[in-house]
Amino acid sequence: MSTIRWTETNTPRSAHWHSESATPPPRRVIGADDRMKADTAYRLACEGTGLLWRGDFHGARRLLQAMSRRIDRKPPRRGDSPAESFHLHRRARGHRARVLGRLLVLLEDDYRLNLRRAPDVRRACIEAYGPQSEPMAVSLTELLGVIGAHQWRTKGVEVPALRARIHPHYGVFSPVRGEYVDLVAHAPLPPPAGPRAGRRTAFDLGTGTGVLAAVLARRGVDHVVATDISPRALACAEENVRRLCLTGRVDVMGPGLFPDGRADLVVCNPPWIPARPTSAVEQGVYDPDGSMLRGFLTALTAHLEPGGEGWLILSDLAEHLGLRTRGELLAGIEAAGLHVVGRIDTRPRHPRAMDAADPLHAARAAEVTSLWRLAAGRRPASAVTGSEPAPAPPPDEDGSASARSTASPAGTSSSA
Repeated sequence: MSTIRWTETNTPRSAHWHSESATPPPRRVIGADDRMKADTAYRLACEGTGLLWRGDFHGARRLLQAMSRRIDRKPPRRGDSPAESFHLHRRARGHRARVLGRLLVLLEDDYRLNLRRAPDVRRACIEAYGPQSEPMAVSLTELLGVIGAHQWRTKGVEVPALRARIHPHYGVFSPVRGEYVDLVAHAPLPPPAGPRAGRRTAFDLGTGTGVLAAVLARRGVDHVVATDISPRALACAEENVRRLCLTGRVDVMGPGLFPDGRADLVVCNPPWIPARPTSAVEQGVYDPDGSMLRGFLTALTAHLEPGGEGWLILSDLAEHLGLRTRGELLAGIEAAGLHVVGRIDTRPRHPRAMDAADPLHAARAAEVTSLWRLAAGRRPASAVTGSEPAPAPPPDEDGSASARSTASPAGTSSSA
């Protein structure tokens, strides 16, 4: 257990240090309040000193913003290649996180934030961290993330494909990018097979909030098993399944990637960028060395019913960033004993793809998200090749037609 130590009114103090990104505690910690100038705070933070805030809560937020503006005075340079630009961008974000992360706050043993004009953060902290029995120091940036996550969890995210809201938990990737959900909502389902023909089964690997498992169940899949390696994601998915009244059709299991047995459909939306995550939330975006993608492809055949399909939902952003080639992806599919039945493409709908000031703008603007339909064995001579437009929306369970699909190749673009 890491500890920070500081002196306050000539009295030595200490507290447990907590960091979701596993950042080590500052070696030196001093008290700070509203009298501290932004230039001083920025200099000390850059030198590695932790600033334990003892003033007004809103003053701490203003100081954080002022420190952020000082970081922005020196924007990262663009690299000579997309891959170099990506690594420089990540390095700059890491520097920003380290510097801003040195402005600290102390949570009491019941998660009270004993600062002037501080909000009540107790419920948000219990949701994120679980029970607490001793004072704990965290960065203000992390606490603001915990507060924001509580607000998202409370109000939820509207998912048009479900005509309902999904409620993400802290540390679980939120389904704010709707295009991948639309792909799963409108792709043609494989026919049921296996020992109980007529009863369609599916696995949703890396379920996160459970949004794709819920979409499959709402489409009429009789039994969906949703898995994840993250305990937070499993709890989140279970809660959303209950909220949507799908407990009789969706089972949440884990931690792990594949459940036992086989299914007619196995869906996987792995993190899209082969790089190391630096926080719990980033695990939904970054997949070190593409390990989850490789694990899905390698074990898929052993978990498919005869005639079943694997759906790989993957952005090509990594290809535009020079981090993975299309040839490497196709080689991985072939090496796993799989072939491509078809591919449905859509352009993301996220404003960052429109931001020309973004150092990764060129890659984001060219990004395409695809649903790869995979099957076991060699590709038949008559198999579909290339991409296809998103199909018309399937009927809902009541037989009525869904709203028009937004997952079309002509859709507007977005970013990760």
